[in-house]
Amino acid sequence: MADLLELISSRKSVRKYTEEHIPDEDLRKILEAGRLAPSWMNVQSWKFVLIKSQEHKDLLSELSIGQQQVKTADALIVCVADTSAWESAGISNMQNPALNPALQRKDGLLIRTMEQVIYPTAYMMLEAHSLGVSSCIIGALGSEITEILPEVYAKVKQELNLNDKQIIAGIITLGYDAAPSPANKVRKAFDDVVSLEKIGNKF
Repeated sequence: MADLLELISSRKSVRKYTEEHIPDEDLRKILEAGRLAPSWMNVQSWKFVLIKSQEHKDLLSELSIGQQQVKTADALIVCVADTSAWESAGISNMQNPALNPALQRKDGLLIRTMEQVIYPTAYMMLEAHSLGVSSCIIGALGSEITEILPEVYAKVKQELNLNDKQIIAGIITLGYDAAPSPANKVRKAFDDVVSLEKIGNKF
């Protein structure tokens, strides 16, 4: 097994893919990585919709302001934040809003639910990379948060059978890199983002 830090370091966002299809077995492994991600109180406030049809890819590309990688990827994973998950998570007796997001304002509930979806999204992209499958996360799209393309978003929600409490948090595009090259990560220096005890103290 590859060193995890090495896997993280070598992963990159890829937007141009070959026409080669990803085996269903690998797609299942990628989705399984998301299913096993950490979740506060095991709420698992997420749904994943695997997209393989060109019709749905085209529609989701339109929702994503015309981003071509959504249209040309071999497969997509639509990551859905399910705000209703907290209602049946066994935490209804908790009266502290910090512990029970269902007691928070609408914005607080949305933020906490979206935060939960970040974990499986990252896990799925890393699992894809470990299998030689490239990916790109799509966050610029119509939704309740951006409030753009409302008619397209309504159509997408209908097509994907999402209810009013289920929000598209992002889309993962999946495929094989059409022009493989080493990752060229440009990140802030370690000391710029890591502090000991308080901001500004070096670790």
